[in-house]
Amino acid sequence: MKTKKKPVNKAAQMKAQREQQEKRMKRVIWITAACIVVLVVLLLVIKPNSAKGDFDYSALPVMGNPDAPVKIVEMGDYKCPSCQYFTQEISPQLQKDYIDTGKVALYFMNYLIISPDADSNTAALAAQSVFHQNKDEFWKYYDAIYKNQGDESTEWATPDFLVNLAKTENINVDYDKLRKDIDEGTYQKEVDSHNETAKNLHVMSTPTLFVNGEKAPDKASMDYTELKPYIEKKLADQNTK
Repeated sequence: MKTKKKPVNKAAQMKAQREQQEKRMKRVIWITAACIVVLVVLLLVIKPNSAKGDFDYSALPVMGNPDAPVKIVEMGDYKCPSCQYFTQEISPQLQKDYIDTGKVALYFMNYLIISPDADSNTAALAAQSVFHQNKDEFWKYYDAIYKNQGDESTEWATPDFLVNLAKTENINVDYDKLRKDIDEGTYQKEVDSHNETAKNLHVMSTPTLFVNGEKAPDKASMDYTELKPYIEKKLADQNTK
């Protein structure tokens, strides 16, 4: 004997389906909202390329016309081989095309990453002493340090080496004062301030370039074909103001 099936309550069935759909929609909305919150947090925390540098250019060594429309700040470490490459391969092209023509001014800040408690710091102290004694001699000494750069795994930038280098290269400063400034850390606060600025700007490597306060692409410091169009864009931006 067959049993009769109970009649389907379509209204109740549709209501149940609507409730399930509403639950699913609420779940999707909550998940989407949570993802947006996470994304916003990540953008706020991890955004090194959007960092803007507010530099006191007047306190930094400068190559070129300080009134140039484009200002480039190099953050470097005298013990860094990549910084040596920038100095010897990229900087001369930059100087020829833009610095000597008055379009770009190049500035330097210390960022100690190779041996912040030894050679990198000692070389920075020496260079800051030269800068404060005779600003016109800074870039000559800067080039000399990189030209005579030792292996990054060994200690070579000692006070004796740095003072003797200044003498050998005929850097026009007081050598006794240079030695004293190194030994006594006369400009340690300046070097520390440079480091703090770099860290606040989320700088992760050297050399890193900031062009008119904006961090340039990482490749720009090692590839002139990457740096040149970036500079051209900044020049164009200045011309439209």
